[in-house]
Amino acid sequence: MDFELNEDQRAFRAVLRDFVDREIIPVARDWEHAGRSPAEIVEGMRKLGLFGITVPPEYGGLDLDPVSFALVFEEIARGWMGVAGILGSHTLACRMIAAHGTADQKARYLPDLATGARRTGIGLTEPDAGTDLQGIRTTARRRDGHYVVDGTKTWITNARHADPLPVLVKTDPSASPAHKGMSILLIDADTDGYQVTKDIPKLGYKGTESCEIVLDGVRVPAANLLGGVEGRGMQQALSALEWGRVNIAARSVGIAQRAHDEALAYASRRRAFGRDIGDFQAVQLQLATVATQVQAARLMAYFGADAVRRGRADGATGMAKIFCSEVALQAAIDAMKIHGGHGYSTEFEVERLYRDAILMSIGEGTNDVLRTVVARSMLRGETVVR
Repeated sequence: MDFELNEDQRAFRAVLRDFVDREIIPVARDWEHAGRSPAEIVEGMRKLGLFGITVPPEYGGLDLDPVSFALVFEEIARGWMGVAGILGSHTLACRMIAAHGTADQKARYLPDLATGARRTGIGLTEPDAGTDLQGIRTTARRRDGHYVVDGTKTWITNARHADPLPVLVKTDPSASPAHKGMSILLIDADTDGYQVTKDIPKLGYKGTESCEIVLDGVRVPAANLLGGVEGRGMQQALSALEWGRVNIAARSVGIAQRAHDEALAYASRRRAFGRDIGDFQAVQLQLATVATQVQAARLMAYFGADAVRRGRADGATGMAKIFCSEVALQAAIDAMKIHGGHGYSTEFEVERLYRDAILMSIGEGTNDVLRTVVARSMLRGETVVR
């Protein structure tokens, strides 16, 4: 058993870590509080080729293995989780187009998506349908070589930049079970009737927008039906969400690692009763617990990522997402406790980490729902515990 990254992965992580330390960490807190767009960071990620990490080389991408994919989100989230979200939705959509798109769709979209000249996201969630994707109400009716789309999507990351946006729709609302009537359409941003209506205010996850999109009689060419066959939208979306759970698990590890780093640094410089607070056993116990949990979460994230490489991985990625997200939140809370009153101040990093960590247990499927996914994987014979 080898628990080490290979040489290429270590070199890649070093490049990512240097970028985060130089370009993200020095500005993240101030830019987040100011509501400033991280345009320069996005440009830096574009120059590193990170917008193409799930795009095949023939279209100009890096096509990273799942563990290297996880490294990207771990390191970027260590600096600023919201900025990692810009890459998250984009790379999952690219993966979906690369895996399921027609030759024409790949040729039209993937080269620009790989360079970051275009950005994208995924239009799944609706006001009345989040984890229950079969409950969506957005419809697409075929007319004269087009689909006419009506509905509303919400909590869409990258909505103001996505072009195209893969949108989950019902092409046959009467189908039973419902997933057999669901498809994905690639909708160009300049299409009449496609409107980004508002940015949703959020507790955390700043640096990227989360928006509502209204689709009012939007005419989408039939050539933009992902894969060219109706009724496969749910399977196409779920295949991307396996990578999405790795993304969230890795982001959680990044948050937890940063919480540990901040707590350790603070314990080494804060003095009380004439001593560094790190000399007190109570603080040492908290630091050791956080460090242990972070390392366990990291191994779990990499295990889930490697399961994706090996094949069907619902159980392993679900377990990774559950465990890592809960470690991230606890690490942020413990780091805040070590900081004492300063931890509650916006002048220190840990309050931002706390706000960002909460989303990790909600996004990409709530943890309670994912526990049922893990259980069902085991019941159908998938090996998730070894």
